[in-house]
Amino acid sequence: MAELIDLKELEERVLLIAVNAGEEKETKASLDELEELAQTAGAVPVARVIQNREAVHPGTYLGKGKLLEVRELLARTGATGVICDDELSPAQLRNLEDVLETKVMDRTMVILDIFASRAHTREGKIQVELAQLRYRAIRLVGMRNSLSRLGGGIGTRGPGEKKLETDRRLIHQRIGQLKRELEDVKRHREVTRQHREKNYGLTAAIVGYTNAGKSTLLNKLTGAGILAENRLFATLDPTTRAFDLADGQQILMTDTVGFIRKLPHHLIDAFKSTLEEARYSDVILHVVDCSNPQMDMQMYVVKETLRELGIVDKTVVTVFNKIDRLDKEEGMGMLPRDFASDYQVRISAKTGEGIEELEQVLGSIIRSSRIYLEKVYPYSQAGRVQTIRTYGQLLSEEYTEQGIAVTAYVPAELFEGLYRD
Repeated sequence: MAELIDLKELEERVLLIAVNAGEEKETKASLDELEELAQTAGAVPVARVIQNREAVHPGTYLGKGKLLEVRELLARTGATGVICDDELSPAQLRNLEDVLETKVMDRTMVILDIFASRAHTREGKIQVELAQLRYRAIRLVGMRNSLSRLGGGIGTRGPGEKKLETDRRLIHQRIGQLKRELEDVKRHREVTRQHREKNYGLTAAIVGYTNAGKSTLLNKLTGAGILAENRLFATLDPTTRAFDLADGQQILMTDTVGFIRKLPHHLIDAFKSTLEEARYSDVILHVVDCSNPQMDMQMYVVKETLRELGIVDKTVVTVFNKIDRLDKEEGMGMLPRDFASDYQVRISAKTGEGIEELEQVLGSIIRSSRIYLEKVYPYSQAGRVQTIRTYGQLLSEEYTEQGIAVTAYVPAELFEGLYRD
């Protein structure tokens, strides 16, 4: 008879570890987020350890006394590993494993692991593998110890999974190959972008903190049918869909990967080609979960990440989402605001509340980028009217003895050609 396997033995049970060097409230909120990340990656957090220090220990992350406490907690809870709430240096990783004699992971490794399980497109898989290899290249020694203790779980998944015993030379060769492949994908994306520009349509990039409701919003506006789940990084690969406004105008909308605090720089570098959708867009839709107590911090993280990527001087619409979760009894005077944005709307992508106002804002942005045209075209130039229908907003059209009288908003690039006789 086949031997039954106890699934509990396969669970990755982890301790969450953090150093509080500033605001205790912020540290606890960051640990809450780390717990959600760990659960998303398939681990089961069993306990937390926070040490108050002026700074993390350069050699072991925690102090000697706290490390002994962690060792005892590992034995008592039956945990199979620990996750630190910061990115560990190679020395910290190695020393922690020597002292704790267990699998040691950090926040970056967990995020990379989640990304590895979410990547579906060729571009996404290349980007994840590139980020994983860059992370692993300088941590081979410590991670080799970790792999020998536990052969699976967080840090061992994804398209970038090679045996960690592979030496640095082979890893750097693979990194070079992936960079070349990514350049090919980038060129293809550039061709697609140029094709869109020829249509003279406006583009909007939907950005925001992870799990703010970006995919739900895109689905609501365009019927894109993207998987929208209440979990971190449910969407990794960008999706572009056309949103047709009620007045006949159209805007192309792209859903992008969510941001998070302490976002690994390996990921920012690797995902630059994807995030360039935001750089080349005309409008930034910054989706904010206004029901989250950490809303202000999340908005700051998104804005800082965009600034680091050089995405500035864009028309920004702050979309405060999930207003259906706000306590209406506390009054609407507490509604969130963002004085740094050009426009702000409050919506519920789930119920549809406020979507009409968002559509009006997008319509006014499109019109502000176009020029008003009033002209009578002879019937021999009826093709120009068709051009207006295709690329502009036709407000009125009247057939007279002199020709076709039209009023419209047209792209600035086409105005001169449409206006001259």
